[in-house]
Amino acid sequence: MNNNQIIKGIENIFDIEIRELEKTKFFLNEKVMVDVVNILNRCTGKVILCGMGKSGHIGKKISATMSSMGIPSFFLHPAEAQHGDLGVISENDILLIISNSGETAEICKILPNIKMMGILIIAMTSYEESTLAKYADVLIRLPIIEEATELQLAPTSSSTVELVVGDAIAAVISKMRKFKKEDFALYHPSGALGRKLTTKVSDLMYAEKSNPVIYEGESLKNAICEMSRTGLGAIAVISRLGKLVGLITDGDLKRYLEQERDIYNSKVEDVMTRKPITIQENILAVEALRIMEKRDRQLSVLPVIDKEKYSVGMLRIHDIIQAGIFL
Repeated sequence: MNNNQIIKGIENIFDIEIRELEKTKFFLNEKVMVDVVNILNRCTGKVILCGMGKSGHIGKKISATMSSMGIPSFFLHPAEAQHGDLGVISENDILLIISNSGETAEICKILPNIKMMGILIIAMTSYEESTLAKYADVLIRLPIIEEATELQLAPTSSSTVELVVGDAIAAVISKMRKFKKEDFALYHPSGALGRKLTTKVSDLMYAEKSNPVIYEGESLKNAICEMSRTGLGAIAVISRLGKLVGLITDGDLKRYLEQERDIYNSKVEDVMTRKPITIQENILAVEALRIMEKRDRQLSVLPVIDKEKYSVGMLRIHDIIQAGIFL
């Protein structure tokens, strides 16, 4: 195959799968889909996905999607279910079983036992006369799907359709439950969104002895020494009561030296920026990043204050980005 034939071949696969998705969208029984969403939304146990082969992989993905969207779910392998794993099912659970043919041997073997347990079965299959369909309490009937491969053997379009139907069900239930970004972050503490929605300024700021501060009236020389000790490129100037009155940055010092000022006989008030931009410690770090970046000149540090304007810390933009937080 030449390059053009390869590209056309890829585009043809896209076209077939998109066409099968469109066909499925208009084929699905609207009442059945409403019933499925309402049944799963009212589930007081877990939504258990089950499937074999490619449908099993799709089931795992749908289960993972549900779990991340606040719908308790896990995947049950039908072969393992024949050897004791049926014991993980409880009476309030609901089984969503996926099989394109509805005749997958490993699934058919466990259906009688699941029925005896009194567990509600939702089936997803293209064949309403199949064994799976006959055991189902609710049938999500899919159209007969044209696979996207020349031999029509490997599941391609069919697995894509199963995935999209499962994702659609999960997404609608999540919306019905008013699942918010903050809820999503709760289940993804190590993910980028989780960090973005849960990391606060207090988690990243330099506090107590690591927070560079100096009293107003002190010499600029002492301020430079303290800045050198902490290495944050800035120092907060505070009143005798501890309230923030100004900020000195490396940039301020550079501009002061360019004016050929006598730093040995200067006070911190001669250099500091009065009423600097600040942030409070309970604010999300991503908001601090927005404040620091959405300016004509990016801020590299922000002094952190409490509600009474006492200096409590120093925040660097470098540490926010290093924490994996971006706008």
